[in-house]
Amino acid sequence: MALVLLPGLNNLIEDISDEKKLSPQVVEAALREALLKGYERYRRTLYLGISEDPFEEDYFSNFDVALDLEEEGYRVLASKIIVEEVESDDHQISIDEVRQVAEDAQIGDTVVLDVTPEKDDFGRMAAATTKQVLAQKLRDQQRRMIQEEFADLEDPVLTARVIRFERQSVIMAVSSGLGRPEVEAELPRRDQLPNDNYRANATFKVFLKEVSEVPRRGPQLFVSRANAGLVVYLFENEVPEIQEGSVRIVAVAREANPPSRSVGPRTKVAVDSVEREVDPVGACIGARGSRIQQVVNELRGEKIDVIRWSPDPGQYIANSLSPARVEMVRLVDPEGHHAHVLVPHDQLSLAIGREGQNVRLAARLTGWKIDIKNAAEYDQAAEDLVVAGLIAQRQEEEALQAEAEARLAVEQAARAEEDARLRELYPLPEDNEELDYGAETTAGEELASDEPAEDAAEDDGAEVQASEVPEASSDDGTGEDPVR
Repeated sequence: MALVLLPGLNNLIEDISDEKKLSPQVVEAALREALLKGYERYRRTLYLGISEDPFEEDYFSNFDVALDLEEEGYRVLASKIIVEEVESDDHQISIDEVRQVAEDAQIGDTVVLDVTPEKDDFGRMAAATTKQVLAQKLRDQQRRMIQEEFADLEDPVLTARVIRFERQSVIMAVSSGLGRPEVEAELPRRDQLPNDNYRANATFKVFLKEVSEVPRRGPQLFVSRANAGLVVYLFENEVPEIQEGSVRIVAVAREANPPSRSVGPRTKVAVDSVEREVDPVGACIGARGSRIQQVVNELRGEKIDVIRWSPDPGQYIANSLSPARVEMVRLVDPEGHHAHVLVPHDQLSLAIGREGQNVRLAARLTGWKIDIKNAAEYDQAAEDLVVAGLIAQRQEEEALQAEAEARLAVEQAARAEEDARLRELYPLPEDNEELDYGAETTAGEELASDEPAEDAAEDDGAEVQASEVPEASSDDGTGEDPVR
């Protein structure tokens, strides 16, 4: 068959390569696969309305498409095995037919033949299939490129540019590095900051939250402006002591989207110093607040409290309620992480915060349940009775939970024992294979029993024990758990 011409093939490949940010080789491979699917569709349409489709799933596995970039066209090629008697015209060719052009051909050899159909015979359905498959393959290549480029990115914070809006999401252009092409990322409504002004071409720092592996029409990168990791990154870039390791961020609690519009975004950051002479809070704030102001500006005026971490839970809780002044912290239930914080009357509203935001963030930061109490009206005896009842309730719930877990373990053990008994009575095919293997091993051991004891001792291998290493877990990006 003659070459099927595709005028403008080279320009087509270059245009797709520039538009999709893919190499020409990748575009050529996708085009070849699409044309092959189109040919498969063409062959199947020949049987429509006449008989049932005779082709199996891998019937066309020996077919391929060759692109001719010089003459701008393509050919469909089929690899056929030389046989004496042909059973499948698409997979085999007779030795007599081959020897008419190659006298030294042998049975079992493989020949490649041109089976390109005429362009007019290709059909609209086959052409449509080719177009659909090409678009799908290009999307798959783009998705694979994005996954490889962003999945193992060391720096999860990127500079993003607003390009358009879809429903309540902002579609942004991001790049993994200098000279790399931009790809689209989605900033969902829940990950936006209320103080941000998302206008076209505006740039923001965003946290790479997820690289989706699920096929989708839109962007597969999801970024966030509300993630606590963004705050950590900004402090690391503004505070040299954090980069050097003399100051470390222990925990971050962030409420970027408060439940009420009357409450603004707020973040609490707990810091500690490795060196005694370094003040961690002062290092993060900077001279006249210069360092923390840079972070606040990037977060569009978000309020940030930098507090000092302490190994003493009472002191840590008191620090976390800053800027409120605390008189005393009572750890009423250390096991259940429950504390009463006594503050002066004039500090109550400040400690609680507007709509409870301050105490809520302090609880997330420390991991303790915090009750703010008026120091002047605090009745310790009455409060202890209430706490005793809560402790008893908690212990009862824990006992019920432990009992349920123990009962589940017993049920699982009984089920496993019953499965083993049934397996002995009704062995599966793989069990029979194991038994046969065991019998062969026993026979081999009997044959080898005549060997000297020293030889047997030399054959004993040293037992190697591998300890299981628990997989490290990371926070999901809510910013409510300590940052390690």
